[in-house]
Amino acid sequence: MIDAELLQRWGNAPRLNEFAVFFERTASGQGGAPDLALPEIDLGLLDFDLEAAVFADTHRRLWGSFDFHYFASIPYRLEEECRLGPAFLRHALETWARTGRPARIYTLGTGTGCLARTLAVLGSGRVETLCCSPTSANREAFLANRGSPYAHFFLGPFFDLDVGRYEQDETLHRFRGGFDILFEDTTFQMYDAERIRQLEFVYPRITPGGLLVQVQKLAHPDPEQYHARERQKDDLFKSRYFSPVQISDKKAEVLATMSDLQVDVATTTKALGAFFRYSVATWNSGNFYTIVSSNSRTAIIEFVSLLLKPAIPPAFRYDMLPKVWVDTADEPLAPALAWRRAQPMIGLPAHPRLAS
Repeated sequence: MIDAELLQRWGNAPRLNEFAVFFERTASGQGGAPDLALPEIDLGLLDFDLEAAVFADTHRRLWGSFDFHYFASIPYRLEEECRLGPAFLRHALETWARTGRPARIYTLGTGTGCLARTLAVLGSGRVETLCCSPTSANREAFLANRGSPYAHFFLGPFFDLDVGRYEQDETLHRFRGGFDILFEDTTFQMYDAERIRQLEFVYPRITPGGLLVQVQKLAHPDPEQYHARERQKDDLFKSRYFSPVQISDKKAEVLATMSDLQVDVATTTKALGAFFRYSVATWNSGNFYTIVSSNSRTAIIEFVSLLLKPAIPPAFRYDMLPKVWVDTADEPLAPALAWRRAQPMIGLPAHPRLAS
């Protein structure tokens, strides 16, 4: 049970206070946008996979102002989204085929909800999605280009979506049974460093055998290593899109405070191990990681088998992947994990946005 004191602390967190103006301004298009170039996906890093290309094209049509900022800020995060997206969709469609009901996906703290909207569009009624953000401009972007009636938005922080809210809000009734995939995207680190308490809040919303997928920026035991990766991000990636002034301004306005609420791999692993039998790191970009967790060995193995190999230049990757972080089974998990092979498009991409 989450106590009132913890909820009050989350309510006083940077995301809803110090960062609120930054996020509202960026999401409304009044600031924070790349001033040198706009992010474009490199399908070559995804081996011109057909599923990734279809997802990427649909995804790009649904971007809001905040998405331009986000995908220009984290090295190869756009390619990772278009690697994760087809795996989410395939997993959801298999859930629909097995259960006879729409699969339910919750993207927690994902700005305009572009990933959720893309999944709803491609799922065509076989996938129901929910996203949340406390930033009203993100809700406006969502509604302006919703894409599908099966995509839904909750205006507020993740901790406002308690059991009572799902019961009281008619638009949320469809999600009362929980989520087959719960995706948390660099959100916990803006509220608190107590990952166990945050997981305690969201864990009951994951269906038995369901997946928690997280993109997290993690601290490093060696501060020099952490800062070296940050310099690489700024100098070799963000500098393509943002001027030095913009990069410096964001460091001063957001990143310095946010780093205080980041935790390292050991802390993350310990927290995940308190709730899940299995956790696997499936992507790494500097200090950023994608982590997939479940209590179902089969679900973990099958989901990893739906992922292409990480779409990122080797210089930005600091771990051999996939990497098992939590494994409680007698039979080792690692030998059973394998990426899927790309199914390349025939000929060259016809769409100019896909020809990068």
